[in-house]
Amino acid sequence: MSAHTQMPQPGERLEMRLETGDNRHITLRLFEAPHPRAVVIVAGAMGVGQHCYEKFARFLQANGATAITFDYFGTGASLDGHLRDCPTDIIDWGRFDAHALIEFARARYPDADLRWVGHSVGGQLLGMTPNINQLERAVTVACGSGYWRENSPPTKRVAWLLWYGLGPALVATLGYFPGTRLNMVGDLPPNVMRQWRRWCLNPDYAVGAEGATMADQFAGVRVPITGVAFTDDEMMSRRNVESLHGFFRGTAVDLQHIAPQAVGEQRIGHLGWFRERYRDALWQDVLLPRLLG
Repeated sequence: MSAHTQMPQPGERLEMRLETGDNRHITLRLFEAPHPRAVVIVAGAMGVGQHCYEKFARFLQANGATAITFDYFGTGASLDGHLRDCPTDIIDWGRFDAHALIEFARARYPDADLRWVGHSVGGQLLGMTPNINQLERAVTVACGSGYWRENSPPTKRVAWLLWYGLGPALVATLGYFPGTRLNMVGDLPPNVMRQWRRWCLNPDYAVGAEGATMADQFAGVRVPITGVAFTDDEMMSRRNVESLHGFFRGTAVDLQHIAPQAVGEQRIGHLGWFRERYRDALWQDVLLPRLLG
């Protein structure tokens, strides 16, 4: 594992290439604060590029934390070649990508507390990353199990079409999932889509589909977790959220379901929180105290 880098100046953004395994690398962006209060890894949602989290990362930087964003292998700036030729799956994102990021952050900032913000699948990866207990704290945002029969109604109405029709057919025909053209999730490598489908059809999601080994990995997480969910999430229902976090049996989990109206907003949804309009309502008042408090 190695990173090709130079030292950034405070306030700058540095883009880096991090080797995570044989023939694998990811592209990360480093928002470095001088003498950081903490280092925060921002792990994004399925199909959401790291550029979407840049303003949140700069907010953390301005508040004295070094932030690291990245694209999972086979997505965004971490894709070389064509998606159909990318062999990665979701478990690989944990055991290679997230693992390498934690090792990198520990080596570069040996004296700083290491924190994690996981949006949707980025929170699920807490249970799939071998060295996750090197973190001091984790916050999940809009993170749930994905089991389709328990999805929120707007997603549940179309999930059957995705999992029993469009998804398998398009992956078989094109060799990958063209979600961007469908305005559905985003472009995904074939094995990611196949694995995700299998999980979403299982009542216990990844733990049910993968069995005892995955269950033990989730149960082995010792990092204190705060789960922040939104009552108007059009994808994850309360049951999805509670189910996923229930797999973390070996640590303290504090689940908080936030109604948009309670923070002075009309809507947040599954993909809203990282937009700058929520700087005061969510970033400052909700997320920052749970990350750096």
